Amino acid sequence: MLTSIPALLTPPETEQLLAERFKTLRLQAGYKRTTLAARAGVSPASLKRFETTGQVSLKNLLRLAHALGRLPEFADLLAPQEARSLAELKEMSRQDTPKRGRI
Repeated sequence: MLTSIPALLTPPETEQLLAERFKTLRLQAGYKRTTLAARAGVSPASLKRFETTGQVSLKNLLRLAHALGRLPEFADLLAPQEARSLAELKEMSRQDTPKRGRI
């Protein structure tokens, strides 16, 4: 199994880590691939591809997470960082979010 130190994982390693975790969750729930695929509304082939290669569409990933009762974990995935101090909070409140990138 891969390490779970996020800062050191590459995108392919993260794909594989998620795939391994989903397979573990599926097996802990006692589901066959066909059962979870049906509950999630994805094809069994898509689920097999995800579990073996880590390749999955975002839509199917969210459907599978929902079928396993883990969808709420995605709500905080890309949330803005919280201020760690009053000074940081003040600085964050002064900064406007850009409407487009500059580079």
